[in-house]
This record gives sequence, C-alpha cells and structure tokens, in this order.
Amino acid sequence: MSQKNESLVLFISLIVTILLLGTGLWWLRSRSDIKLWSLPPSSQDSADKEQAISTRLSTGEKILTPGAASDNKQSGVAALATENYEKAIADLEAALKENRNDPEALIYLNNARIGKQKAYMIAAVVPMGGSNPNNALEMLRGFAQAQNEVNQSGGINGVPLKLLLANDDDNLETAKQLATTLVKNPEVLAVTGHWTSDVSLEAASVYDSGKLVFIAPVSTTVKLSNFSPYVFRTTINNYTGGRALADYILTKLRLQKVAVFSLPEVTYSRELKSELATAISLGGGEVVAEFDLSEPSFSAARSVKQAIDRGAQVLMLATNNAAVDKALQVVQVNNKQLVVLGDLANLYSIKTLEVGREAAVGMVMAVPWHIEGNLQSNFPRQSRELWGGDVNGVTAMSYDSVQALIAALKRQPSRSGIQQTLASSDFSTAGSTRTIRFLSSGDVNSPVQMVKISRANPSRSGTGYDFVPLSSN
Repeated sequence: MSQKNESLVLFISLIVTILLLGTGLWWLRSRSDIKLWSLPPSSQDSADKEQAISTRLSTGEKILTPGAASDNKQSGVAALATENYEKAIADLEAALKENRNDPEALIYLNNARIGKQKAYMIAAVVPMGGSNPNNALEMLRGFAQAQNEVNQSGGINGVPLKLLLANDDDNLETAKQLATTLVKNPEVLAVTGHWTSDVSLEAASVYDSGKLVFIAPVSTTVKLSNFSPYVFRTTINNYTGGRALADYILTKLRLQKVAVFSLPEVTYSRELKSELATAISLGGGEVVAEFDLSEPSFSAARSVKQAIDRGAQVLMLATNNAAVDKALQVVQVNNKQLVVLGDLANLYSIKTLEVGREAAVGMVMAVPWHIEGNLQSNFPRQSRELWGGDVNGVTAMSYDSVQALIAALKRQPSRSGIQQTLASSDFSTAGSTRTIRFLSSGDVNSPVQMVKISRANPSRSGTGYDFVPLSSN
C-alpha cells in the first residue's frame, strides 16, 4: 500500500474514532443516573441543608408538633418570633387555659418569660413525625415539667432554663444533621432526647466527637453503655431488662421453654431477644421457637400454634412501635393459653390495655418506671395537677434527664462542667420517683420495675384493666 493510501486510511480511522467517542459521551451525559465526574457540594447546597435543619429547631418561633394549633397558640408563637414577649406570654397563657395538656405551649411560655435575659439552654430532640407522634408529646411533658418547676422556683442559681426543641422524625440522617448543628451551637450546653436505639446511636457518635453531653431518656440499646464519657441515659437497658424477664420466667414461673416474637432488623428488638435467650440458656431453659414480626406473611394464629406444638410455655414479645399491632394479635390469639411477657416499653401503653383487654390479663413486663412504684413521691400528684391526668414512664424518664442536667448546671454551668459533674462518683439528684445516679458506663443506677396487667375497678386507665407493680399483687 502506498504512503498516500496509508495516510488516507489513518485519517478516515481518526474521524471515525472521534465520531464514536463523541456519540458515546453524548449518550452517557444524556443518562441522568450516570455521572462522568463528581463535583464537590456547592455552598448553596450547604445553605439549603442548613435552612432545612433550621425549620426543625424552635425555642418558640415556630410550632413543631403536628396537628392543628389554637388561634392563641399560633398568635403567641408569632409574637415570640418578633420578640414581642409580653403578647407571647398572654397568648400562650390563654392557649394553656384552653388546653393545659400541651407541653410545647408550656415550654414556649417559659421561654417567652425569659425574654432576652441570660439563660442556660439545653436542646430536647423528639420524633414529631415518627411512627407514633404521641411519643414526642410524652417526652415533651417530662421536659416541660422539669423546666417549669425549676424556673418557677427561681431558676438555676438565679438563671432560668431555656429549652430548644428539635424534631428528628426518628430518622437516622436527620438526627445526625441535627446533632451536628447542636454541637456547633455554643449556646447549647447539653442535649436530651431521641427515640429509637438506632437513631440515638447515630446521634451519640456526633455528640461524642463534639464533646457535648447527651442523655437518652428512652433508648435501651446496650451499645450506649460505655459508648462515650459524654453519653448517659435515665432508662434501663436491654441487658438488665432481658435478664429481669428471664429471671421471672425461671424463678417466679418455674418455666423453661420460651417462644420469642421479635424484629431481627431492629437493634432494640434484636438485642432484647438476645439478652433474654442468653439468660434463659444459662438458667437451664431454652428458646424453642422464634418468629419474625416483620415478615409480610406473618400469621399470629399460625405462629402461636407452632409455638405450642414445639412445647413453648411462655411467649415473649420484643416489638417496636411499627409492629405493636402484630404483637397484640398474638396476645389475642393466645388468649391466656400460654404466659405472655411484653417488651420494655412499646407494649407498656394504654393501647395494650384497650386492645388486649381480658386476653392480656396476666401479661408481665420489665419497665423502668411505674406511677405507683414509689408511693412517697410527689411527682405523680404534681404531674397530674399540671397535665390533668396520669403520665407514663416515657414522661418520667424524660423529666429525670432534665433534672440531672439541672443539677449538673447548678455545679458547673458549662459543657465540660456538665460532663464532669454527671460522671462524678458523688453525683446524685432527686428524680421523678427515685434518686438519679449514673454508673461509670453512663447507665442510670436504678432497678427494673416488674408490672403485670390486671383487672381494675376503678381503673386508672379507664379501660377496666391496669398495669400493676408485681409487688402490689
């Protein structure tokens, strides 16, 4: 082949190659799911994220709780947003006369009374849009009651307590972003709240790195124990709860064969099942059957039958909010054929009494608190006067978390001072119905309360059935 022809062939090949590459690049760039390179996030992206998080934070300038708000509450919040504290106070007081069982309104009222004077601020993170928004209200009642009491008594060495509310929707990524924002805010001296174990763990890692004290009033995961010198909790953990349930089965009931209903993908449920199974095995018993409440094809009737066929004597329900209905189906289908044990929190509610009714009589749970656990305490009466009804363990543990922070602020009102005080071996303070002390692990030094569902007349819950401390039976 001549040199001229070779040059022509090479030229044509080059043109073809360029056309093919151009066509390929055009096709790739036309695909929205394929990126040829990755650009760093713009400052606008960061600003958008900060703006999104800011909508989840409020000291009273916006309403976070779901549902319709009264005109007085809306007016009070609008006044707070413009720093018209006198009007905000008047409107929020009127809102509470209309509905005294509104913890958000009470918190905003106390914040309005502070105005621009010096205050110590702690953040309270709750799941406003989680699977059960009432969880947020139960926590807020505890936070609000503690703030109201300390501010009405003159504050913390004369300085009032301000609460910054935050809504994480019980979402991992949102909780992490909120925690990052709170760590960066120098006014926030400590944090309490968050709901599920997984979300609490996600946020706890941020608080640890930011050296900001975090007290979990609800999360029971054993992974929070010894997690960080900045992480504490005012509720029991899955280890103590699981062992208490196992001990009840083995020593009180003198039974050994257990069927467990749980959620393998949920940290809380998985841990509780594991702690129970380990303790049962060490005591000479065994878990003879396991059932996954999250299975789409789960059948309560079929599962209970299989448990009985395998020789189970006890049914243990380790559920979460999303699977409570399935757990209650098990209670109804079982209808007292086998002894039923509930989990540490999710079945400890009026819904269990309303739905389970006679089929739930005799069901036993290990819980952190019961309203009749300490008859000498003034907390049940004071909370009843404030909210117009009995509160539950979530409210009590939330109250205790703020009480612990108040006591620490009285000693050393700084981030590092709060941590040093709570971790001190001589720290203690009065809580809802107990003295609050923390172990070196960060866990509260408090016993488990065993309760049983019993018929009641009169009934405190209004259902004809109540949770009753076993020691009272």
